[in-house]
Amino acid sequence: MKPVLPLFAFATLFALLGTPTHAQEVKAGDLVIKQAWSRATPSGAKIAGGYLTVENKGSAPDKLVGGSGDNIGKVEIHEMAMNNGVMTMRPLDKGLPIEPGKAVKLAPGGYHLMLMDLKQPFRQGDKVPVTLEFEKAGKVTLSLDVQGVGARGPAGGEMKHDHSGMKK
Repeated sequence: MKPVLPLFAFATLFALLGTPTHAQEVKAGDLVIKQAWSRATPSGAKIAGGYLTVENKGSAPDKLVGGSGDNIGKVEIHEMAMNNGVMTMRPLDKGLPIEPGKAVKLAPGGYHLMLMDLKQPFRQGDKVPVTLEFEKAGKVTLSLDVQGVGARGPAGGEMKHDHSGMKK
């Protein structure tokens, strides 16, 4: 009979290494920010997208108005939308409203953070610090969990393709 322990130890190690990490949940005033993530970027890339969900648990509206990061030259809030069969993208110069009792999801194909002038590439497994600025809740620092190049959602989070953030 062959020893089972080495096989069991290997299987346990594989299971632990393959377990996705869950993104942190951060609070800023009445806002709860969760599932903050980005994708790995190729070497030399100067832009990336940032994605997350912001829930307003308060009774007054707030607005995501900007952001910054040590590895990021500029952060803008953008919206992608279909216009006459063409996908368009534009910055939201006046910010992104977060209505009371509602959640806004920033995801590929919809609202997102446009992270520009990257000083170094994002690598899968990195945690990229970003400071978001809200009109009422102020500044809050969190980390974007960097997923693989083709990731469609945060590790351990919702992985299905979602077009709910897109406007037609």
